Order: sequence, then C-alpha cells, then structure tokens
Amino acid sequence: MNTLERLRSGKLAGSRRLTLACGLQEFPPEIFDLAATLEILDLSGNALSSLPADLPRLQKLRILFCSDNQFTELPAVLGQCEQLSMVGFKANRIRTVPGAALPAALRWLILTDNQIEELPADIGRCTQLQKLMLAGNQLRALPQELAACTQLELLRIAANLLTELPASLLALPKLSWLAYAGNPFCERRGMAALTATPIASIHWDRLQVQHQLGEGASGVIHQAQWRSSEGVQLVAVKLFKGAVTSDGWPQSEMTACIRAGAHANLIPVLGQVLAHPAGVNGMVMPLIDPGFRNLAQPPSLDSCTRDIYAADTIFDLTTALRMALGIASAARHLHAQGLMHGDLYAHNILHCGQGTALLGDFGAASFLAPQDRQQAHALQRIEVRAFACLLEELLERCSAPADSAHTLQTLTHLKTACLQEETGARPLFDEIEQILMNLAAV
Repeated sequence: MNTLERLRSGKLAGSRRLTLACGLQEFPPEIFDLAATLEILDLSGNALSSLPADLPRLQKLRILFCSDNQFTELPAVLGQCEQLSMVGFKANRIRTVPGAALPAALRWLILTDNQIEELPADIGRCTQLQKLMLAGNQLRALPQELAACTQLELLRIAANLLTELPASLLALPKLSWLAYAGNPFCERRGMAALTATPIASIHWDRLQVQHQLGEGASGVIHQAQWRSSEGVQLVAVKLFKGAVTSDGWPQSEMTACIRAGAHANLIPVLGQVLAHPAGVNGMVMPLIDPGFRNLAQPPSLDSCTRDIYAADTIFDLTTALRMALGIASAARHLHAQGLMHGDLYAHNILHCGQGTALLGDFGAASFLAPQDRQQAHALQRIEVRAFACLLEELLERCSAPADSAHTLQTLTHLKTACLQEETGARPLFDEIEQILMNLAAV
C-alpha cells in the first residue's frame, strides 16, 4: 500500500495506480501531481465525505474506489471525468445519487450497502453500463430509463425494498447475472422454500473446527470434524457473516443452499449449524476432494464481466462437453426447485480435470414464483445467457480432434441460440440438457 509520506516526497511520481488508506478526511492535493499518469485511484477505508471540484484534472483516471468512507451523496464531479468507467462507493452513507454524477463512459457502478432510495432517470444515459451493484439499499423501485442500458450484463438489487420485479429487466438483451433476493416482493418465497425443505440440524458441540479453508464475501469456510451417530467424519463448515454482501443477505444464501436439494453437480448440504455460541448461522457440507479446483478466477477490473482463465488452460472436447452438460443439468434442476442461481460463472465451478463439475456459491441466488410461469421462464432465459458465456469460454479453450466437426458445430449453434438478444427465443435448460446429452451419447 502507498503512503501519504511517499506521495508527498515525490517517490510515487509516474504511478498509474495509487492506494491510500490512512484516515484521510480531505482529498490530498498532492494526488494531482500524478495527473499525467494516474489511472486507478483507491481511497477506500478513510473518512472522506467530498471530492474536489477539480477532480477532472486527473485526465487519465478510469477507476475510482471510495468505499468505506462517509459520503452521503455520490459526488456530482464524477460525471465530469471523461475517462472514468468504474466507480465504487460501497458502504458509505449515500442517500442521493445526482444524475450529474454518472460519467458518460461508465461500465461498472458499485453502490452496495448504502441508503439510496432512488436512482436518477439519467441512468438511462449510461449506455455502456455492464455491471450495476445496488444490494443493501432502500430502493422501492427502479427507473424505467434503466431499460435503455442495453449493455447491462450483471445486476445486483437484492436486500432492498422493491415491491415488484420490474418487467423491463426481463427484456434486457445482455442481462446474464441477476440477484434480487431479500426484497418484500419475494420474501415470502424464501420463507416458503425454507419451510418446505427439511434439513438436519447439527449441534455446534458436535463440531470440532480445525483450519480455515477459504473466505468469501458472505462467510468463512473451515475444515471440521463432525461427531455423528455414524462416527466421525471430516466436513466443511461455512459460518456466515452478518453484513450485507455485494450479492445480498447471507441468510438468503443459506436458504437457497438448503432449497437447492440433491444433484450430482451441486455441493450438498448435510445440515445447518445449531446453537453456535455467538448465534452465527452456518452450514455443514461434505469436504470436497482436494483434486477439485476452480475452473477460473473472477473478472478483473478490465474484463469487467468475464472470468479470467489461466493462460495455459485447455480442455479436450469430451471434458468440455461433460462439464457443460453437468452445469446445464444443475441449472435445470435449480429452476425446477424454484431457484435462480444468479451467479452462474466459471469461478463458482469446481472441476477435477476429467469433466466432473460442481456448481457452488449461492450468494446471488433468488427465488422464483412457480405460479408465474411466464416470469419464471423469462428469468431462466437470463440464466441461459450466463450458461452461454460459460460454454463460449469452454469452446475457446477446447482442443478437438478432426472428426469432431459435428459436435463442435452443434455446440457453437447452441451457444449462439443461448446468446441471442431476443430473450424469448432462447432455449430453456431442459432443451439445452437434452442437446448436450445427445452429443455425449455419440
């Protein structure tokens, strides 16, 4: 991390990226000494409540993070920064978003965990917007003008006060990753799903927590020993954090995991934690074979919505087909259970290298209304586009023998059908699964 002293001494001259987290209450004017080169500025974790009127002097600035500060309004000066394409003001106290604060080049806007009650109609001018993160606010509606954001691919509106899901969202031609749980219009669905799905309770005293396996936005996963009536076994225990995440409430994730039920390409839930001494919610899951690894890494600042694969990633056609079939089957199963995964991405998939794939991370999952068949199918077709992105990535990294032209052609046509911008023309997962099963049987 950079320091204010190094900045003031001139030691950071020529820097393209600057990170300062040192209790700042005012914007350091020395930052302007980097105006000729600075592209990424991270001022998160300070006590800022305003930005200078001459911020556009940072003429190359394209990414600005000001999360965990004390802003009550998104600064209007942002809209004057011509190159600014990514703006992050998570976990502030923002109530107001002026239309003038939205840069013309905006691709990625993060306003998670604030107090925003409405968005300006000017959001419709952000025609390059791909990623919009609004979970954990006080939105009661979305502006109709959002329908003009035809490049929007990822939308997080969970944990707000929305009384209905705007129908206009269902027609956005590129929307692929949507999370809306924890709003009044769908709260009853989650409660009904949890009530309808029996799940074992595992007392905390029966668990001996060992080392940490990983940590995500919603919780921490530990390896543990579980003493049950069948003996002692190694398990994974996920303990949820209480705060709202970029996807929504951790409670919604736990409910979705339980509701998902059993499927060969999902990580099962053995039970929920009972009587944690601090009242923390948790789940117990089987310990995954260490031979499994993440298929990809999450999107970068530059890729925005697309995952990052290792440069040497390559699959044979049989392996790629098996993974695609497994994930399509899991997605079909989830929608049959009244669930939308919401984050169907390669970075949420574990694979063993031989074609077996496990879809995890239900942090963005949302509940469907089964009685509204038209809406349920429209939401499924949003997720179908996410699957198409995954299929495209697999095909780009696939080595295929000369005699596999028919299989490749069929997969390419399937990808194209799932990507088409006329959302109602996309196939559903039962059709996708059948096509892939027929290919796998050849």
